[in-house]
Amino acid sequence: MIDPDSPRARDVIFGTQQPRIQQRLDRLDPDLGAYIRDFAYDTVYDRPGLDLKSKELIACALLVSLGSPPELRTHIRGAMNAGATEDEVRGALMMCVPYLGFPRTVAAFEVLRQHLNARTDADQSP
Repeated sequence: MIDPDSPRARDVIFGTQQPRIQQRLDRLDPDLGAYIRDFAYDTVYDRPGLDLKSKELIACALLVSLGSPPELRTHIRGAMNAGATEDEVRGALMMCVPYLGFPRTVAAFEVLRQHLNARTDADQSP
């Protein structure tokens, strides 16, 4: 059961990017966008059992395994929005080395680097 006073998982994960992300998915296919929103986020992500930060760190590792940099970028941001530190994200990505190998993990760290640089650039903008 969802606490009515708590924000939806997708509100935390996507933050201010939520409308843009949903519009992108809806442009691909409105049904696909609805399935992702309603099932993946409003059903699976809102389930009890794990905190949102843990779910996002797992999602990051899974996306490394799939080789999905755009989605990984979204979920690195989501993990940090859910309270994960840079060290925790690095730790989750490092766990990919023995299971997925260096090439996918190096690519994941590049996505993290780009995210951190973009965040730093945004923080330094007037």
